[in-house]
Amino acid sequence: MNLLAPVSTIMTSEVITLAPTDNLSQVKEIFEGKNIHHIVVVSRHRPVGMVSKSDYLSAVNGFALSEDEKRTDALRLRQWEVSDIMTDKLAKVETTDSIRTVLEVFKLNLFHALPVVEDGYLVGIVTTFDIIKSVAEEGVRLEDYKANESKHRTMSARARGCKNPSCTVPCRSRKPAAAAPC
Repeated sequence: MNLLAPVSTIMTSEVITLAPTDNLSQVKEIFEGKNIHHIVVVSRHRPVGMVSKSDYLSAVNGFALSEDEKRTDALRLRQWEVSDIMTDKLAKVETTDSIRTVLEVFKLNLFHALPVVEDGYLVGIVTTFDIIKSVAEEGVRLEDYKANESKHRTMSARARGCKNPSCTVPCRSRKPAAAAPC
């Protein structure tokens, strides 16, 4: 993976969004119906917050399970707004920022998703999954694998005290004058 490539090369550009005034029923519907873990909250196409699946589950944690309580909880889901649970201290990256920059933001802040903006307007989202997917989809050339395998064998043989890189058994003697079993 080219860590200096712009984030636009790996971001997801079809972003599911909500408004701050949308209710938690809509959040529930999205998380149950889509295979995503972050929803960008926008106002006039500009990101103003983020709701993670963890944020949502923390907000509804403790909701009761009896039939009466389920009706109350359904009412609560319709009354609470996205702005009540969203993270509003939002880091963002520009489309031209490098993948390395994204990794640093993820590492320093323990984030798993960042809105991608262009002139302040939302144009995408980048997640740790996007990075993993990009690395996994990169082709591995057979020559690279063979070179790495040979280097690993040589390093392992040296660690065992043998000069023969093909050796896979520990040498019986490490004295220079002694004959190695391989």
